Amino acid sequence: MGSPSFVLASASVARRRLLQTAGIQPFVCASDFDESQVQINEPAQLVKTLAQRKAETVAPQFQSALIMGCDSVLAINGEIHGKPADAEQARQRWQKMQGRFGDLYTGHALIDNTQKITLVKYQVTRVYFAQLSDRTIDAYVATGEPLKCAGAFALEGRGSLFVEKIEGCYSNVIGLSLPLLRQMLTELGYNVTDFWH
Repeated sequence: MGSPSFVLASASVARRRLLQTAGIQPFVCASDFDESQVQINEPAQLVKTLAQRKAETVAPQFQSALIMGCDSVLAINGEIHGKPADAEQARQRWQKMQGRFGDLYTGHALIDNTQKITLVKYQVTRVYFAQLSDRTIDAYVATGEPLKCAGAFALEGRGSLFVEKIEGCYSNVIGLSLPLLRQMLTELGYNVTDFWH
């Protein structure tokens, strides 16, 4: 079976870079899906639903392609956090996160338009955050990086300085679990190496 083109239904630069690092050159077609339409309080179900809706929004534009949608949230003590709305919210989030751990959930939806199959799964990784001074939190928020990320930190950026350890899939915390992607492609009958360029 020849491999179809790989479409990433996300504007996330981090997700695109992860795929490129793994040898996959995705065609990026950002989904304009309105996330406020989905009100779910269980993190795994929320990220799976959002990932699927994002992929479904983009899928009709492509005849024979694999369309991947993703969505990430951070859950701390069962409370769900997406991207902070502003610097003040990012600051408050870090006051709450520092010295504790959170669970980073990423939903993965793969729509195979060639075979008319949709797979939806999620991955969860536990992230332990360092104790930080107010000065450090203010300086990090001032960089703007936390405003672009679910959980208000970027493991592939300055935020890596403030993560003590992670338990589980590393790439999942950046926005896309490469091991899970490999498993999903296998389930659809592909080999991940078919998508190398």
